[in-house]
Amino acid sequence: MQLFKNLTFTKMFLANFTSQLGTVVGNMAFVFYLLDHFSTQPVYATIAELMYSLPTLAVFLFVGVLADKLDRKRIAMNSDWIRAGLTILLLVAVHQEWITAAFCILFLRSAVSKFFVPAETSLLQGIMREDQYVQAAGLNQSVMGIFMLFGTGLGSIFYTYLGIEAAIIIDGVSFLVSGLLIARCRFEPEVRLPNGPAKLGDLHIRSIAREFWQGLTYIRGNRLLMAIISGFLVFGLINGVFAVLPIFTMKYKLSPEHYQTYSALITVCLGIGYLIGSAAGPTLIKKFSKVSVLIAGLMLSALFTLLLGFINEVWVYLALVLVVGVILAPVNVVFGGWLPELVDPGSMGRVSAWIDPLMMLGQSVSLGLLAIAFPKYVSIEMLYILLGFCILAVSSYYWFVLPSLDRRYRAKNSHTPAASISAE
Repeated sequence: MQLFKNLTFTKMFLANFTSQLGTVVGNMAFVFYLLDHFSTQPVYATIAELMYSLPTLAVFLFVGVLADKLDRKRIAMNSDWIRAGLTILLLVAVHQEWITAAFCILFLRSAVSKFFVPAETSLLQGIMREDQYVQAAGLNQSVMGIFMLFGTGLGSIFYTYLGIEAAIIIDGVSFLVSGLLIARCRFEPEVRLPNGPAKLGDLHIRSIAREFWQGLTYIRGNRLLMAIISGFLVFGLINGVFAVLPIFTMKYKLSPEHYQTYSALITVCLGIGYLIGSAAGPTLIKKFSKVSVLIAGLMLSALFTLLLGFINEVWVYLALVLVVGVILAPVNVVFGGWLPELVDPGSMGRVSAWIDPLMMLGQSVSLGLLAIAFPKYVSIEMLYILLGFCILAVSSYYWFVLPSLDRRYRAKNSHTPAASISAE
């Protein structure tokens, strides 16, 4: 693959892969730990997911601005190493069974991780050509498929045979390796500091807030970008419930006695689907366009989500999950390849800083409601119905607004580069 001839991209890819694989193993092992030790209190598993999403709402004002103003390489590298240090504290908390402390450490670790994503995304954008964005997005979806294929299974294996401590240690080591790989990367100065040299001491809360709101001005200035991002709040609601719903489905409906095994198989099937869909995604986009693939994929996803709520056989459920993975992967390839095309490299951090809060606000709200409502007020089936209609609502919105906006954008910008936010 042409991308891997770029050694910097290869190192960044391996860093991201290592970090995410370790995180998936650690997080899934922790969920199994909570469900085993507090099986009558599913709210604990939901709270753990909240600790991954809520921190975005605490740091969203800073992450994108810092990624555009400070050294992106240092931000990504230090984020990995700080998380490795916090993982040691998490290991102590779990060993001593200090659950409240463990939740607090998860919150802090997740908060630090939010600085990593805009910096890493911006670095990757700076080392690729525009015609490589879709290819890179397809590769990222393939990696996600691999995480799903092996991550939960490995988390279950390490938790079952070696214990929660071993899984957390793997998580911490993955951050160390990722940080070392990023440290060995070389970037051009304009990629690391696209808006010129700056120091943290030069930034104060008013200037950070002003830069953050300039990100919104940039988004509003591009109607196509604005329309795409508008759907992300609902995607956050959907992702929040889906983070725990498949496990809850096995634990409380389809296979209470073997839920760990089948939960791992869910991600295996979803991962296989993602691998298939990721391979087909770039070809589908080239043949049918981004808009067509996005809308058709979301509508089919809504249909199959509704079906999942009425399945009472484990293997039929797993088969449908595989199909959902095949459908969703090209949708994510569209988003992953489209956004870098629409955003100037010097503004990517501030634009990303608006995407993550929208997603995580929706995710936090849905997890909070789930913690209150399940299983007392809503059933497994009702959750699938609600999710199906949410996906259908977003796909209908995109169907009405994206085709015309895409045509106008391509006509207007066929010879004009994207505008950047002025550096102050």
